[in-house]
Amino acid sequence: MNEDSHSALDGSAPLFVVADGVGGGAMAARASRELVLRLHDTLDGSRIDAATIRDALLHADREVGRSIASHTDAPGAATVALCAGTGMWLSHWLIAWVGDCRVYRVSGADEPAQLLTTDDTYRHLREAPPPGGSRDDPARMVGNGAVSVPNVEQVALRRGEMLVICSDGVHKHVEPRDLSRVLHGSAPLARRCGRLLALARARGGSDDATVLVVRREPCRKRIAWLAGCAFLAAILVTLMVAL
Repeated sequence: MNEDSHSALDGSAPLFVVADGVGGGAMAARASRELVLRLHDTLDGSRIDAATIRDALLHADREVGRSIASHTDAPGAATVALCAGTGMWLSHWLIAWVGDCRVYRVSGADEPAQLLTTDDTYRHLREAPPPGGSRDDPARMVGNGAVSVPNVEQVALRRGEMLVICSDGVHKHVEPRDLSRVLHGSAPLARRCGRLLALARARGGSDDATVLVVRREPCRKRIAWLAGCAFLAAILVTLMVAL
């Protein structure tokens, strides 16, 4: 079963979410799916700022935990990354994350993708993992009460630049330079996203993998996210994971 979830991309708000149900946790697919739905329920149609996003993530942490507890005594949670456009020109975006889903900014074709997030791993937070765990495992997740202050940052996005949200099934196997190179190809955006997944698989990836790309249009008369292309990319990701 695919334990990643992502935005349906049919809403009116410039809000995009990717969540990764933590393998080994109870009902990982349910945790990621509910996390995405709850974030959209809270944030769609609202005035989005850093405080609102933090509150939405903390609320989701409690509600996802309660939902899982109503079905099993075992713990379950998900990691997440999101981006939300602000202002009428969508030149500034808020990004937020918990765990090890990532957000990159892709600019020129010859520039490596810029990592905008820092994984909430035990190593980064200088904490000891549980017995049998790795220092590179996520130490913060949504759904198990481990979130205290969600990460929220503001970034600028110039015309033609892209924000890439992905789960660890992608970024563990695709380097920033390769990510930029593939996404600057000549094929339709959905096909380029599929090539990123194929590259991750070719390099040994066996985990669920999700990539969602948001691009600010270079045309002055049409500053927008490519919702159509992003939707196709998300559908393609789901199919590739299922194969």
